[in-house]
Amino acid sequence: MARQEMDSQVSALRSMMSRRGFFGAAGAVGAASVLAACGTGGGSANPSASFPADTSAADKLVRWANWTLYLDVDKGKYPTLETFKKQTGINVDYREDVDDNNSFWGKVNGQLRTRKDIGYDIVTLTDWMANRMIQYGYTQPLDAAKVPNKSNILTALANVAFDPGRQRTLTWQSGFAGLVWNKEKLPKGLKTIDDLWQPALKGKVTVLSEMRDTVGCLLLSQGVDITKPISDAQFATALELLSKQLSSGQIYKVQGNQYKNDLINGTAWAGILWSGDIFQLNAENGDKWGFALPESGGTLWSDNMMIPSTSSHQTDAMKLMNYYYEPAVAAKVAAYVNYICPVQGAQAEMEKIDPKLAASEFIFPSADTLARAKTFVGLEAAQETSFNDQWLTAIGQ
Repeated sequence: MARQEMDSQVSALRSMMSRRGFFGAAGAVGAASVLAACGTGGGSANPSASFPADTSAADKLVRWANWTLYLDVDKGKYPTLETFKKQTGINVDYREDVDDNNSFWGKVNGQLRTRKDIGYDIVTLTDWMANRMIQYGYTQPLDAAKVPNKSNILTALANVAFDPGRQRTLTWQSGFAGLVWNKEKLPKGLKTIDDLWQPALKGKVTVLSEMRDTVGCLLLSQGVDITKPISDAQFATALELLSKQLSSGQIYKVQGNQYKNDLINGTAWAGILWSGDIFQLNAENGDKWGFALPESGGTLWSDNMMIPSTSSHQTDAMKLMNYYYEPAVAAKVAAYVNYICPVQGAQAEMEKIDPKLAASEFIFPSADTLARAKTFVGLEAAQETSFNDQWLTAIGQ
């Protein structure tokens, strides 16, 4: 997500407790913009941009691009999607086509720029990329009358820097990046980023291709507060550490969601990875992996649903977005994906499904857990370009 200024972020991290309904707790201060802070600054779409005519009435279809392991599934079908289709008569072409933000951007940017249909009516991208989509005029506004459940969004997420008032986006899920390990190979677990560099893990470590998550964790391990502006020197030092571990063979791969296969087949024993994926993998493969935020802190992010500027199924897309903001539906999704759910009332609904999950620190985190998760500071355009170029060079892309 997720993912500006230090004071607002510190209070936001504590306040973000409101992000679920679990933040109705007495200690929650006002989660204001923790997840919001994940953006890269404001920006508005081109007001003169014209969008395709809405064909929803005649062509009941929503084409949705999402990340892998990010929707409830049972025997190859998605139960909540099946219910939506029965209730509305709208067909949904759901595709796990987002592996990381940059690769997806590379796939659709040219078509969006020339206003050609990209083949999706909803795309689900992380805060900083959602910000870019809005700045470039690549999103369509949401009609509040068609998405009444938008009011269920957690207060912490209702006004974000890159989309004040959520005029063009709705949070899908939020989550953490932190340490993951194979419990059989590493029974003592991992506590620090430095634990990844132990000799026993040479060639068995994988890290995320999302720069803000991997570099964010490295920077935190080096004592850098990633909620504050990051200097070129600080960024270079983190990349130097990454390059050292890559060139030595300690890290064997920088990758997106494919890492889950490497965990399953034993190619990877440990890494800097995403919280929700690990809980899903454990549920499906027998509790084989551990997850923890490093002692120095992990990252916090959100992914957001948006209607791209080239979509011609706007009304149907908004109906789907509205459906997933029903607390009972949101709880069913959270029960499977185990990420932080952005819908108020979902925790109470989760109690009916699985009380243990309703108490999970990684679905409904406490103030203490949130205090150890940081959002990557917003980057100005020039710095984002510079950092991204350096990152791609460091990982060999």
